[in-house]
Amino acid sequence: MFMPKFLRIGVHQSNVSGYTSKAWCVRRVGSVIFLKWGAVEVHGVADGRKVYWTIPPRVKTIRCGTVQRAKDYAKAAIARRRNHSYEPLAGPIAARRRSATRGAELEEALATILFVDIVRSTEKAARLGDVRWTQVMSHYYAIVRRELKALRGKEVVTTGDGLLATFKAPDAGVRCASALREAVRTLGLEIRVGLHAGEYKVSGAEVVGLAFHIGARVAAKARAGEVLVSSAVKDLLSQSAIRFKDHGVHQLKGVPGRWRLYRVEH
Repeated sequence: MFMPKFLRIGVHQSNVSGYTSKAWCVRRVGSVIFLKWGAVEVHGVADGRKVYWTIPPRVKTIRCGTVQRAKDYAKAAIARRRNHSYEPLAGPIAARRRSATRGAELEEALATILFVDIVRSTEKAARLGDVRWTQVMSHYYAIVRRELKALRGKEVVTTGDGLLATFKAPDAGVRCASALREAVRTLGLEIRVGLHAGEYKVSGAEVVGLAFHIGARVAAKARAGEVLVSSAVKDLLSQSAIRFKDHGVHQLKGVPGRWRLYRVEH
C-alpha cells in the first residue's frame, strides 16, 4: 500500500554523503495510522537521487478510533513536516547499501563550496500552491544548472529549496553566487548564499568533510539577497577585483572556534 514519504535535507558534521538528515513516512488504513521515520543518506541528484536508511527506521502504530480522526491526524502531521522543511519524496527508501568503495583509500581535494538556500520557501510554496510552486522550482533549478555550467561548478546535491556545489576556482564560485542571486529574482525569489574554501575527501562518488558543514553554516548567517564568504575564500581572492565588506566575527553552529565572515559587495 502506498505510503507518502517526506525528506528533510540537513548537514551532518562529518559525512556529507549523508547530507540528508531525516525521512518520515505516513500511511492511513481506516482508523489506524502507521508511521516510519529515521536518519537517511542521499546519493546523487535529480532523477539519479537514491535514498538509503542509515539505520533501521523507527515505526509506530496509532489507533485513532475513527476514520475521520485518522484523516485529521495524518493531515496535521503532513502539514507539520512541510513547515519544517520536509519535501515530498517520490521514490523508495532502500536499506543501507553496501559500499564497494568502503575499503578504498580516501583522496583529498580542495574546493570552494557554495551553499544556496531560498528565503521563506515554505511561505512562498503555501501561497502559490503545489502546482505553481513546482513550476517555479523547475525554472529555479534550470537557472541554477545554467549558471553552474557556465562557471564550471559541480552540483553535489539539491534539496527541496537549496543547492550544494563545488568550484575549483574561488572567483568562479563567487561570480556564480552573484549571478544566481540576480537571476532568481526574475522568479520572485530571494536567496541567501554562503561560500567556504576547504579540503574534503572523495571516495568513489561520495564526498566527506567538515568544509561542507561550514559552508552551510556561513549561508545560514546571510540575510535575503546576501552572499557571505568565510575568511578562507577572501584570502584566496586577495588579488581579485571582487570587493568584500567585513561582516563581523560569528560562532557557526556545530563548528569549533569563531569565524570572520565577509559580504560580497554588489
